[in-house]
Amino acid sequence: MRITYFSFRGLYADNPRALYEALAARGDRETEHTWLCTEKTRHTFPPDVGTVLYGTPEARAALETADLVIANDCISMPWTKRPGTFYLQTWHGTPLKRIHHDVEGGPEGWLTNADLDVARWDLLLSPNAATTDRLRVAFGHRGPIAETGYPRNDLLSSPRRDAVRKEVRADLGLDDGRTAVLYTPTWRDDLVFQGGGEAPPLAIDLAAFTARLGGDHVLLLRLHNMVASRLEFPPGAPVVDVSDHLDVAELYLAADLMVTDYSSTMFDFAVTGKPVLFFVYDLARYRDQLRGFYFDLAAVAPGPLLATSDELIDAIAGVDAVAAEHAGRYARFRETFCHLEDGSATERVLDLLPTAAASGHTTSTNPEGDDVRADR
Repeated sequence: MRITYFSFRGLYADNPRALYEALAARGDRETEHTWLCTEKTRHTFPPDVGTVLYGTPEARAALETADLVIANDCISMPWTKRPGTFYLQTWHGTPLKRIHHDVEGGPEGWLTNADLDVARWDLLLSPNAATTDRLRVAFGHRGPIAETGYPRNDLLSSPRRDAVRKEVRADLGLDDGRTAVLYTPTWRDDLVFQGGGEAPPLAIDLAAFTARLGGDHVLLLRLHNMVASRLEFPPGAPVVDVSDHLDVAELYLAADLMVTDYSSTMFDFAVTGKPVLFFVYDLARYRDQLRGFYFDLAAVAPGPLLATSDELIDAIAGVDAVAAEHAGRYARFRETFCHLEDGSATERVLDLLPTAAASGHTTSTNPEGDDVRADR
């Protein structure tokens, strides 16, 4: 049995990592696992994990000889899927912002290779019922979609979560009395497509943040994987760049609250039940010009929409009162988007794989069948 994995831009991360680690833990010596990586990411893989460089003849061979391919994004390099190969596409988030063919105004030809990959998919995962039809339409996927929740989020409900929080905070140098604010701004289409992969400017007033909160707060900055550039901060600023931390779920556990804008991290972080604040200084432009939304964020958000840095800092300082004020909205948000995040998504997904890949599991998908809808 040969399994080939791909995550984002060659990272050892996300849903493919959770599935790999579950399969590897079963100790099947006859299964060969191969990950697609890059020169930049190869050193981040554990030494016992086999890797090949994305885009090379070796990577193409790994894909074309695989019995099972597991990816969380489109594999846009050229390869031919052989008969008998099963391709599981996990994708990587519940979308607020429009994706793939639902995006208007993208560069000409930007989806050509991605669409070739969509045609190879045998099964697409959906994290919740609200997302299933949006994924089908956006990708034009004609095969089955399984509502399973996301394997990458199982850690958030695991008995290990408290130990992981303690370990990650220690690695980041955070003592128990420090409030960790995880900031996860998404990428801006114009900066990536016309600006060479620039990160959006840090609209938070760091001087004001430091003066008011710096004594017992730290900002954990997590930039999107689409952003190639990194931001610089003044010496002594209470900011830690965690963009290269491989497992974002570990950061969710380490953090005490999240600040985001339009990122799908909001849906995963809500599994923790911790407060979410929305710093949406460019809301009208992003919604109406850059990308567009699937639903009205203001009507659904489990926390306040904040337009200025001063408003954001005030909300962070009074986050307990803010969370209490939005408790009802937060509960409804979790019911809609987190109803499958119960810590068992990995097992549900493995039960859907062909029996040889599942190593002892007896259920398999029917490629000609209907969508698989988990109990909810």
